[in-house]
Amino acid sequence: MNNLKTVALLGFLSALVWYLGWALFGGTGGFYIGLLFAVGLNFVAYFFSDKMALAASRARPVTEEELPQVYSIVRNLTTQAGMPMPRIYVIDSPQPNAFATGRNPKHAAVAVTTGILQILNYEELEGVLAHELAHVRNRDILISSIAAMLAAALSIFARMAFWFGGGRRSRDNPLGGIVALLSLILAPIAAMIIRLAISRAREYQADESGALLSGQPLALASALRKLEVGTSRIPMEVNPAVSQLFIADPLKALNRRGGGGFSKLFSTHPPIEDRIRRLEQMVYGG
Repeated sequence: MNNLKTVALLGFLSALVWYLGWALFGGTGGFYIGLLFAVGLNFVAYFFSDKMALAASRARPVTEEELPQVYSIVRNLTTQAGMPMPRIYVIDSPQPNAFATGRNPKHAAVAVTTGILQILNYEELEGVLAHELAHVRNRDILISSIAAMLAAALSIFARMAFWFGGGRRSRDNPLGGIVALLSLILAPIAAMIIRLAISRAREYQADESGALLSGQPLALASALRKLEVGTSRIPMEVNPAVSQLFIADPLKALNRRGGGGFSKLFSTHPPIEDRIRRLEQMVYGG
């Protein structure tokens, strides 16, 4: 269901990009120009996503002697999943959190904070690491890169419309000009909302895939409860651009946003209570 939702959202975002390029520039030429710019911007981001994310989160590589338990868990999980062993990093932060990055399993990295190693037991840590490996296995970096590319194309269309006056349709038809202006304002907002919805859907999918990999959905649910408390109370210095990579929102303690209603549309992560409920349903049904 989460995969179908992702495909539907990406399809809608692609259609939105095509429509705005056609509406603002009077044909497919504007669409291809904007898309070409977006591809160029995100090409580097995709191939160097792991290095940028690790640098932005101030992660440092660690040896097996330093983190033997993490290496042991990850090695067991990757062997079970038939995946290459990723590089292991640690972030010196008291906030309990973790993330994975890399464009494919051969170029993957998993990072954990010092805080998460202090509060989780073995089974809970295994559940979290399985969740992160599921992101790599599910190619979520590729999916998020495509969403980012399309969203960037919409932003570029907006700038091009201001530079070149919005295309023939806006000049020849006043009503068309109004529609183009509204599209110019609303489309980038819609793109951001869709991109965040894709991010939330991939978190649900990683929870499910990770729980199946570890075989312990309740251990992951227990870990999420602890992460919810920790991320709410302990702030973490991290670049907002990589916050969506983490298993729990690392900026939660700084944002202090309410969890209901309209604010959910602009959240990078689904509510922890919803994620826990879904994991419990894997065991108890309902």
